[in-house]
Amino acid sequence: MAEPLLEVEGLSCGYGDAVVLSDVGFRLEAGRSMALLGRNGTGKTTLIDTLVGVTQRHAGRIRLAGQDLHTMPVHRRAAAGIGWVPQERCIFKSLTVEENLTAVARPGAWNLARVFALFPRLAERRHNLGTALSGGEQQMLAFARALVLNPRLLLLDEPLEGLAPIIVTELLHAIRRVARDEGLPSIVVEQHPQLVLGVTDDAIVLDRGGIAYRASCEALRDDPSPLDTWLGVAAR
Repeated sequence: MAEPLLEVEGLSCGYGDAVVLSDVGFRLEAGRSMALLGRNGTGKTTLIDTLVGVTQRHAGRIRLAGQDLHTMPVHRRAAAGIGWVPQERCIFKSLTVEENLTAVARPGAWNLARVFALFPRLAERRHNLGTALSGGEQQMLAFARALVLNPRLLLLDEPLEGLAPIIVTELLHAIRRVARDEGLPSIVVEQHPQLVLGVTDDAIVLDRGGIAYRASCEALRDDPSPLDTWLGVAAR
């Protein structure tokens, strides 16, 4: 059996001495994408932040493409292939759209031309400062900035939260293009499963500090009853 791109084993993590997640384990194969689901406060962001390296890991291991990721500092994890779109977006607001992208770009398939083709709004605003962008445009820029890193693994932490429906539609199209059509391994955190089950391959649900349920997205679309059990919402 081929080695998975991402392998998490026995992971316990949190903030300081507080343990948020315990004994979490899953695998993400090359070319696959995952929806990370759960109610508020179940540890979705904690798990993403632990993959990035900004929380306290108490136990367990994380391997990316055969490398021990959990022993690396944050900057080396980015160099090893982690592309991260945090909830806060964290764009450089004093730089233009184009400067935000060129400041971090690394050689690879995703370049300025490709991200501008994916997000035409950014192409139109390429000379605008980050402070001049709407919230949705800032989210597109954060997504594009992660792509020009040409990562092995893309982490999207609630990329649709609080955005207008037309922007949500554009971002979902971009996620499908990147994760499903082009096969960039991705983990997408989302509270509303009906939004992401159509653009990802597999899903795990977090509850009470661990993984409560896992299935293919296709199975959950066919039978959404487990989502009602664990999230109190059915995917329609």
